[in-house]
Amino acid sequence: MKKKVIILGAGPVGLIAGWLLSKKNWDVKIYEKNSITGGMCRSWKWGKFTVDTGPHIFHTSNQLVIDWLKKFTKWVNYEHKVLAKLNNGKTVPFPPNIETLKSVAYDDLIDTFYRPYTEKMWGKSLEELNPKIINRVPIRSDDEDRYFPKDKFQKLPHEGYTKLVENILTHPSIKIQLNTCFDESMQKNVLHTFNSMPIDEYFHFCFGELPYRSIKFHHRTVNKRKENSNSVINFTDRSKYTRETEWKNFPAHGNNPLKSHLTKEEPCDYKDNNFERYYPINDANGENRKKYNRYKKIIPKNTTFIGRCGQYVYIDMDQAVSSSLAVSRKFIKSGGIN
Repeated sequence: MKKKVIILGAGPVGLIAGWLLSKKNWDVKIYEKNSITGGMCRSWKWGKFTVDTGPHIFHTSNQLVIDWLKKFTKWVNYEHKVLAKLNNGKTVPFPPNIETLKSVAYDDLIDTFYRPYTEKMWGKSLEELNPKIINRVPIRSDDEDRYFPKDKFQKLPHEGYTKLVENILTHPSIKIQLNTCFDESMQKNVLHTFNSMPIDEYFHFCFGELPYRSIKFHHRTVNKRKENSNSVINFTDRSKYTRETEWKNFPAHGNNPLKSHLTKEEPCDYKDNNFERYYPINDANGENRKKYNRYKKIIPKNTTFIGRCGQYVYIDMDQAVSSSLAVSRKFIKSGGIN
């Protein structure tokens, strides 16, 4: 059989796999159900500003990932800092540090910052979620106010994430077909499939649906140079919004002195947002993971599930890149015997 593979999904994980396989002379075709590539990792122009779904802050200490992505973009320095708005209108550093403690008592930190945000973000109480989710944003005992202080590489792609994706797609051997939903006939006469579609959907929900959260984005423009001092403001109130991004506070996102563009985020069930699956739900009892593992046991030998939806896992961009590099290189080394 000719060394032919297909990739379902043109997000970062699928595109990286496509690039690596094409470089090794595999016959690669990528199918994407949407009209654009990049998955959750994309940008668009809003006036003079570059806007990202997210926003996505690229941060990592993985030198392998850094070196690989440098082939496709120039980077601009940016160290992410977040403020949280209290009910009295005052803003304080988040994650909480010693400056935050001047306004909020230590015993009130969980109920002020974590509980309301969690309930809005995940649609569940704090106790219903795996503690690992909360531990991603630890309470600090010093004056550190950076969101990702441990990562040595914190930058943004100079021309946005869509341009980064386009540069990956310049490889002449990559064939991509947009606006195309999965059909089982795609796998006919194919040696292997790399699949980033939701694993439960692929198996026709035979063990039940896996839940996801999604985000609705609400955009607004203000006729002033700037509204906030930080790029992101988290909300601690009981409104439906979790945070708001002011785009011009990011480098290389435009500098219109007369207007500023902002985006509020409203978390929701993925079924309430055109079935856009953003975040797998890591519940405290592990029931969702158990259901995923049932699907995992019936994956055909000629198929590898990749990405957030394929592996039902909540990972950052650098982890997604690292995972795709590892899986693709292992496959290439084996000669396609997976």
